[in-house]
Amino acid sequence: MKFLIVEDEESLRKSIDQYLTAEGNICDHAATYEQGYQKLSIYDYDCILLDLTLPDGEGLQLLKYLKKINKTDGVLIISARNSLDQKIEGLSLGADDYLIKPFHLSELYARIQSIVRRRHFNGNTIIHFNEIEIDTAAKETKVNGKTVYLTRKEFDLLLYFIANKNKVISKAAAVEHIWGDDADMADSFDFIYTHIKNVRKKLTDSGCKDYFQSVYGVGYKFADV
Repeated sequence: MKFLIVEDEESLRKSIDQYLTAEGNICDHAATYEQGYQKLSIYDYDCILLDLTLPDGEGLQLLKYLKKINKTDGVLIISARNSLDQKIEGLSLGADDYLIKPFHLSELYARIQSIVRRRHFNGNTIIHFNEIEIDTAAKETKVNGKTVYLTRKEFDLLLYFIANKNKVISKAAAVEHIWGDDADMADSFDFIYTHIKNVRKKLTDSGCKDYFQSVYGVGYKFADV
C-alpha cells in the first residue's frame, strides 16, 4: 500500500515511516501544508495520515481540498486535539477515522488497514478475482487453490491492478504507486513492463487466464474479457 504522512513532528514522522515501511508499504512525506498540498495535487494514495496542526496551515483545509477535487484517498486524522467538535468536523469533511496522539504504531496500522479494506475491498482481507485469491493480511496469492510465489513488488503490483480492475493504468501511475518518490529517479518507466511480464508468467504458469491487457500508448488494464 502507498501512504502519505502529513506530520510536522520529525521524530513521529520518521517512526511512522519506519514502521509502515517495515510492513512492506511505500511512504511519501509532507512536513508542511504546502508540501501536503503539492503531493495531493499530483499523486493518489491508499491512505493519508493527516495531522491537523501544521506550521503553515490547517490540516482540515487539506481535507476540504480533497473533497473539492473529488479524490477518494482514505484519510486517517492523527491529532493531539481531543475535541469532539474537531472530530465531527474532520469526519464530516470526509476523513475515515480519527486517532488521538499519542498512539501505538500497531493500532495506527490496524486502523489504516481497516480503512483500505473498506474502501477497496468492502472490508475483506481475502480478495477474489475469478480463479485468483489474494490474502492481503498474509500477503499470499493463490490460483485455483495453488500458491503462487510473488516478490513483494509483484504482489503489490497485482493487488494494485485488481483493486483497479477494468481501469486503464498508465505506466507512470503504476510505477509511482508501487515505488513512491523513488520513481522520480527513473529515466523511464519501461521497467514496469518487466514486472508485469513476471507476474503474468507466474500466474499463467499456475493455470490462470491472462488478464493483463496492453493499451497502446497508455499503459495496461487488468480485465476479464
